[in-house]
Amino acid sequence: MNARDTARAPTDWTAANQRLLSAEFARIKARLRGEDEAVAQARITQCRLDLDEVAAIDQLVERFGLSGFERDTVLLAAGVEMDSEIGALCAGASPGGQRPWATFGLALAVLPDPHWSALTPVRPLRRWRLVEPTDDASLVNARLKLDERVLHHLAGAGFLDTRLQALLQPVQVPATMAPRQQTLAQALAAAIAEAGEPVPVVQLWGKDRHGKRDIAASAAARLGLQLYAMACEDLPESAQELEALAVLWQREAALLDAALLIECGEAAPPAPALRLVERIGGLTLLSVSEPVELTRRDIRIDIPKPGVREQRLLWEQALGGRAPRYGAALDGVASEFRLSARDIHRLGAELQRAEDLATDPVATLWTACRGLEGRRIAGLAQRIEPVARWDDLILPEPQKATLRQIAAHLRHRPTVYEQWGFAGKGGRGLGISVLFAGESGTGKTMAAEVLAHELHLDLYRIDLSAVVSKYIGETEKNLARVFDVAEDSGVVLLFDEADALFGKRSEVKDSHDRYANIEVSYLLQRMEAYRGLAILTTNQQKALDTAFSRRLRFVVNFPFPEASEREAIWRRIFPGATPTADLDHAKLARLQMAGGNIRNIALNAAFHAAQDAQPVGMAHVLRAAQSEASKRERPLSDAETRGWS
Repeated sequence: MNARDTARAPTDWTAANQRLLSAEFARIKARLRGEDEAVAQARITQCRLDLDEVAAIDQLVERFGLSGFERDTVLLAAGVEMDSEIGALCAGASPGGQRPWATFGLALAVLPDPHWSALTPVRPLRRWRLVEPTDDASLVNARLKLDERVLHHLAGAGFLDTRLQALLQPVQVPATMAPRQQTLAQALAAAIAEAGEPVPVVQLWGKDRHGKRDIAASAAARLGLQLYAMACEDLPESAQELEALAVLWQREAALLDAALLIECGEAAPPAPALRLVERIGGLTLLSVSEPVELTRRDIRIDIPKPGVREQRLLWEQALGGRAPRYGAALDGVASEFRLSARDIHRLGAELQRAEDLATDPVATLWTACRGLEGRRIAGLAQRIEPVARWDDLILPEPQKATLRQIAAHLRHRPTVYEQWGFAGKGGRGLGISVLFAGESGTGKTMAAEVLAHELHLDLYRIDLSAVVSKYIGETEKNLARVFDVAEDSGVVLLFDEADALFGKRSEVKDSHDRYANIEVSYLLQRMEAYRGLAILTTNQQKALDTAFSRRLRFVVNFPFPEASEREAIWRRIFPGATPTADLDHAKLARLQMAGGNIRNIALNAAFHAAQDAQPVGMAHVLRAAQSEASKRERPLSDAETRGWS
């Protein structure tokens, strides 16, 4: 029988199996009547010749190690359910003819080679819940009830036990796998086959959940097994329920030729998962982020996500003949995102369906990738819509040139890292880590928006003041969660309020100082290894030591804008649809305000004008400027507002 058939359709085997079962029932009836079994036995022999695969009853005997007496006990209990004549014969053999069912006493009396141990809890019939006594009578007189799942198996119906269907999900072999993952699956299957009994537990560790599933399914299929996946969080906590689950699963694994994948996500495996792994036999795979210590023999395999070149190949396979239309964009998404083979295959199918409707297939490709991965980081950071463009950024030319250089580094990573081999030198230093330093409102966030828009990437802001924890080690855990998700998402990370972390860096005087320095070092280490763009912002660059700055690829200083730059900001700050009247941009530029403050003033001035049902004028700006100045606890000077009215 093949476990891939969730419910076996009628076949020649099914009919032949049922004929054999009917012949076996005829033999049992002969025993109950005290008649010669020769005719029934000859019929059984003939039925076996018609079978091209092992009969269901013989598979049960082989998989669970049943004795001849135990085999016949199963057939006796099954016959009561499937052949009314057997039930009547059982009733006739019972005292008073009142028990039309099988009992252990009846089995001991009429079946060949009887042994009392057959119904002990350690023998297969009860250990694997094939047959159970169902009432409070003595063990000899208790009704023997065949489990319904076993009954259907004998009839040739192969399907997952309904008691497990809510917990287990069948995992099919993927249509597409990265070459390295195919190699790993082949090697894993060979290692399991050579390991002998008992089969070792397989620990698949790493961040690629889909990759681990695909490799597990492929390896299982090579061994002739169907893989089922179970989530750690769905496991029962009570020892009794866990034991029942272990028995039920092992029985199913034997009936269906199945293997089990227990998926534990990012968290360490809970105690029930570890107890289950130690308890059950057969092929069991554990999907974890990091390997765990087990008492059982195990095989550990690190499952990395497909690399840039592998992703490019997977995209070509997924898009088929349409792949050339995307050109270099495939290099871009392969470099920027770390998608699983399964994700790429699914997105490729979606893109092929949507391509005829898309006016810009390349933009659709980027949007699809961003939409898939953006959902995974949304709970850890604040998304900022990157609406700013280069023309919106008012900065001295040297700073703009550096920003363009940053964009160029991101854009040409596939060439430099992959084609020219720099990625082969190791992951350290391949991340593009940047520091934006300057007063609040000088354009640091806008510059991050410009870069994200230029590179067709999403921008996510992480407030470091919220990430930093007073508890030792918690800051690193918080940062790890952000980077682990962002690593796959192709996003620009903007770590705001970096002073919350840098301000703690100091000479080591106590354990907290030491851990504060460790936190900074950890952040820098993750930024250096991050495949995307990670930006730190600070208002106090002077507080940073030179050793810190050397570990950043770029440092961009955002100066307080000069009068000419402030005038340029004022000329662009009001949208074209905003009505204005007699605004003197040169006079407005006298305000000693950074770009962020100017935007606040312009917005508030617009509301003042709307309230007055007038175009925005100098008086509205003055009121808004006074309000903004009061927030800064610095009143406007006469020099700033002279001649405004």
